[in-house]
Amino acid sequence: MGNSNRAMRKTSLCLALGFGLSLLASTAAYAGNTDGSLVGRTAAGAVVTVTSPDTGFTRSVTADANGNYRFPYLPIGQYKIEANQGGEVIGTPEQITVTLGNATTANLGSEAQALDVIQVTGNAVSVVDVTSTEIATNVTREDLARLPVDQNITSVATLAPGVNKGVASFGGISFGGSSVAENSYYVNGLNVTDFYNRNGFSSAPFAFYQEFQVKTGGYSVEFGRSTGGVVNAVTRSGTNEFHYGAQLTTEPAAWQSAAKDRYDADGTRYISASKDEYSLTKLNLFASGALVQDKLFFFLMYEGRDNTPRNTNNRGTTYTYNKSDDGFWGAKLDWHINDRNLLEFTGFSDANGNVGSVYNYDFEAAQRGDKTNEIYNDTGGRNWALTWSSYLTNDLSMKVLYGENNRESFTRSLSDVECNRVAATSTIPDPGVPLGCTTSSKVEARNDGREAARIDFDWSLGDHLLRFGLDHEKNTSDYDRHYPGPGGFYYNIYSATPGATIPNGGILPEGYEGYVRARRYEIAGTFESTNAAAYIEDNWSITPNFLLNLGLRMDSFDNKDGSGASYIKMDNMIAPRLGFSWDMNGDGNMKLFGNLGRYFLPVANVINIKQAGGLLDERTYYAFDGFQLVDRNGSQYAIPVLGPQIGNIDNSQGDGSVGDLRSEVDRDMDPVYQDEAILGFQQRLNESWSWGVSGTYRRLHNAIDDMEISATAACGEDGYIGWVMANPGKPVTVFGDTDCDGEADGWVTVDTSREGWAMYDSDGNYLGQRGWVSPKRTYKALEFQIDHPWDGKWALNASYTLSKSEGNAEGPVNSDTEFDDTGRTENFDDPWVNFGGDGYLPNDRRHQIKVRGAYALNDHWRLGGDLDLHSGTPVTGFGVGNPFDETNYHSYYICVQNCEGPSPGRVYESSPRGKYGRTPWTYNIGASVSWVTPISHKGELQVKFAIYNLLNQQRTTAVDQDLQTDISSSTSETFRQPIRFQNPRFAQLTVTANF
Repeated sequence: MGNSNRAMRKTSLCLALGFGLSLLASTAAYAGNTDGSLVGRTAAGAVVTVTSPDTGFTRSVTADANGNYRFPYLPIGQYKIEANQGGEVIGTPEQITVTLGNATTANLGSEAQALDVIQVTGNAVSVVDVTSTEIATNVTREDLARLPVDQNITSVATLAPGVNKGVASFGGISFGGSSVAENSYYVNGLNVTDFYNRNGFSSAPFAFYQEFQVKTGGYSVEFGRSTGGVVNAVTRSGTNEFHYGAQLTTEPAAWQSAAKDRYDADGTRYISASKDEYSLTKLNLFASGALVQDKLFFFLMYEGRDNTPRNTNNRGTTYTYNKSDDGFWGAKLDWHINDRNLLEFTGFSDANGNVGSVYNYDFEAAQRGDKTNEIYNDTGGRNWALTWSSYLTNDLSMKVLYGENNRESFTRSLSDVECNRVAATSTIPDPGVPLGCTTSSKVEARNDGREAARIDFDWSLGDHLLRFGLDHEKNTSDYDRHYPGPGGFYYNIYSATPGATIPNGGILPEGYEGYVRARRYEIAGTFESTNAAAYIEDNWSITPNFLLNLGLRMDSFDNKDGSGASYIKMDNMIAPRLGFSWDMNGDGNMKLFGNLGRYFLPVANVINIKQAGGLLDERTYYAFDGFQLVDRNGSQYAIPVLGPQIGNIDNSQGDGSVGDLRSEVDRDMDPVYQDEAILGFQQRLNESWSWGVSGTYRRLHNAIDDMEISATAACGEDGYIGWVMANPGKPVTVFGDTDCDGEADGWVTVDTSREGWAMYDSDGNYLGQRGWVSPKRTYKALEFQIDHPWDGKWALNASYTLSKSEGNAEGPVNSDTEFDDTGRTENFDDPWVNFGGDGYLPNDRRHQIKVRGAYALNDHWRLGGDLDLHSGTPVTGFGVGNPFDETNYHSYYICVQNCEGPSPGRVYESSPRGKYGRTPWTYNIGASVSWVTPISHKGELQVKFAIYNLLNQQRTTAVDQDLQTDISSSTSETFRQPIRFQNPRFAQLTVTANF
């Protein structure tokens, strides 16, 4: 080829590699979870060599008889690639970039000429990745430096289409309509997902990361234990050159807009937020280089933090000064033993301690009173992983990993011995002093430890690439929790009308307009679960233009009680995956791809603890007889005056004992799994632009949740079994009463689709049985994406997602009712909770628009922008009770007449999902300006100023969805009252010096 064509090829190559933040980026099935791979074609029998200019690392392989070559398990970074045959160099050596989880394609010599342009299909979309059957988004440190993206993994993950922040107070990330408790998170191949509740993850200091990959669908059988999405990250590494530097990040309180106070219809303030603020400063120091040239490399980092959030409680009667200043660290060692073996060590800590000093507060006068308490919170822990990658032969490679992931959650306060927690709904009159003498709601000590091991193989066999492996995790939770104060009681005060039926079935007496729930909650023990999997995958190049991906994964989950005995055990869970990619014109510019797959979700450790750990959950109800003011150390606080006890003590959720687990867990329980189908199209329009469209369909099968089985077919109401972990709407087999004598003596099967719940009238007469509806959830989405990658001057990326998430079960947590005990929601406690509950689910967002870009004004100044626009989520009016029996619990019915009388005379109306519209559209605009200049010989200084939520939008993101809180004709005064909002505007300055 002439020089002009060669220049064109190199220009195309630079474009393809220059922009990692690409929502059209499809992860190739050829790559692993901590590195990338390099594939392509050249002359048959040629020796292809890659060399890292940064580390001197060199590998060589011999192309097969068809000219195909492959380098698996390549650390991400820049490489030089060349081919040689018989002492002659083939073509021109080229520079390529290997990115996380992607297969970079480089065809050399006559193969490159035949295609007219070198194919490089990494994470850039100016060239279509014809080896991919997945959908993923890659984001590098360089991308983040150009854009206004906050320094946390949630902000990175939500760059991808169809990915949103959770709508409930417990936060999290929702992928493709799934709940926030269904995702997996990896750092350098180590699973760091919170296995206790599955809503969260361990995180290295943000400056420690090099590249992220957000998998939103169709991911390989190498990944499992997720019915949502996967966030996969790798950290920085050292090179032959010694580097050091510092990064200072500051978010002063003066750069923050105040949050708005919120008032109800009569002008009473129910959220006091305008005095809340924080100051955050982080100083990150790093050094990297070679301990042994070309062999042993290090990257070390330490981050000091000074974080001081300050906030009032909702009533404005207390003010808490928090301080967190623990240092965070990370370390990476890479030993290139030889050109066939690489050993990597990763270690990091996210251990953090916070001290909250609590003071009495006069909100109107903005005056702080006496100090009343100190609350201590310890979180996070140390994590490490050791990984060995080996080229066993020219065609067979292996990777072995062992690591540990540790998380602590330890909460206590100085007033735990003498002070009970007191809380009240906003409709209870304010006594003018703090409620109770503590704002601490629990005394909790939890240590979670994961031991993870896996082995992966990569074997090229002609037109087939086989990938297979095993992984095993042991997850242990050591847990102890109770409420503070005498007796361990937590007092909650609710408003109600006289004659209303309250949650335990009691009737509020005349003369009272509220009731108190005194709750004890105690549990302790050590609990373990084991997750294991085996997988095999064949990437079969049926023709040079058509790839078929055939995968099979087999999972097993084993949850154990406090004595170490298995009580939920599921194995032989077969998860097939089938994908294809068709290079439609054979030139790498346009492809059609698709994927079918099944994904299983493990049972969270919180189930082990609460189902098999002797949980005491005791609730006693009293009429509310006003407040009593009490002096403590010169300060006053209010406690409720308990009127007459209403109804019986309710300990149905746990009486403190561990029963016969054979009677509490379905012997033949099926796992929770999701089926997914994807069909997509991608096209390269020219050197600078590409676009794509994809359709996704997901269907969740089964739920594992607790149900109260109170009757059987053989014994009717005399066959009461109790609370059982099982699949609602399916046959349940437990140890129960077979001869109706009141004693469990054998295995009983209850078809919960039509039986299992005993119905009674108001006089206690048995009416027969009722079954449960089956859980349902579907997600349908159409995504459009267009991209102009970074070319040294500017970049633009935009996506639009049209989606629907429908059914009667969000997943293992309930966002609309704020229930975050994963797998123990109220959704299936009895058949009426979810009866008539079909509709749009809490994470349903019909429209999502995301636009981001960067522009270089000159060599020193850059501008960045980001727009995230969402439609709102559905609003439901939840009721209490139902028109079929005496049950008093959450439901999709409201009582409208004769509500204070017996159930036969009550009149109910249906209140289906989403009946009350949606929360408003929200949008966030971010903007940044950066100044970059060289310093020293090879150093660089960057100063970046970013503003988040530029227009200071504080729109409502969630509302109170309890239309009725008890069985009465009155509706809640707080129904549809806004309770959560967009975060106020804030600014961030980041100064980075690299040498």
